[in-house]
Amino acid sequence: MILAKAASKETPLIVESLWDRFARFPWWLVAIILVLIGSAYFVATNESYQASLLFIVQGISITVQTTLYAYALALVIGLIMGLGRVSRNVVFSNVARFYVEVVRGIPMLVLIFYIAFVAVVDFAGFFGIAGRDVPMNVRAIIALAVTYGAFLAEIFRAGIQSIDRGQMEAARSLGMSYTKAMRYVILPQAIRNVLPALGNDFVAMLKDSSLVSVLAVRDITQVARLHAGSTFRFREAYTVLAVLYLSMTLVLSALVQWLERRLHAGRK
Repeated sequence: MILAKAASKETPLIVESLWDRFARFPWWLVAIILVLIGSAYFVATNESYQASLLFIVQGISITVQTTLYAYALALVIGLIMGLGRVSRNVVFSNVARFYVEVVRGIPMLVLIFYIAFVAVVDFAGFFGIAGRDVPMNVRAIIALAVTYGAFLAEIFRAGIQSIDRGQMEAARSLGMSYTKAMRYVILPQAIRNVLPALGNDFVAMLKDSSLVSVLAVRDITQVARLHAGSTFRFREAYTVLAVLYLSMTLVLSALVQWLERRLHAGRK
């Protein structure tokens, strides 16, 4: 009798535990792996998919280079504007706020067109350089960097404001200037706090770099469009394109999660 009562009390716990394990299992990851395996099967067994892959993969280097250069420039812009967002200097603070609000208030595609065909041309003309002499790759990098600089500025602002004010006061009481305190005390901690967010934005920029195909930059999106238009193999071309982006973002997302775990472990 006692055993029967004990069994009746334990059964719901076992069922709940199994259900929790079932619910926590990453089924989404299984689905993605199946999609990748299916795509690899089509590429291995179908000549049309093989031709699409061989043609589109030529644009990977342009996609990666555009993303890396644009992100490096966006980091510089974002850090400067992020410092402006927390600055007590009225002019610096308002310029940074103006930049962030303007960029965030305009669609990214419109900004890319405006920067590539208006702002860069006018800026080059100011130095006596003809707009047509500025390569489209360079215009695409500048457009992406200026656009993402606003988002990175907000990340840096949040990181700086996450540091306790007492640390700035302690640094100033030790005789450091505001610049030195920011450089040696606040920024190292703030940057460490926002590293995962910066990694996520890099993944987002890699995806958004597909927008520069509207400038005829031969990244993988543009190359896929050319291949699909010339062969009418839309299904093969855009399937390969989607799988390439998915593969790259999955690898980068895994790296970002690994970085987050390392940072979390370092704080324990």
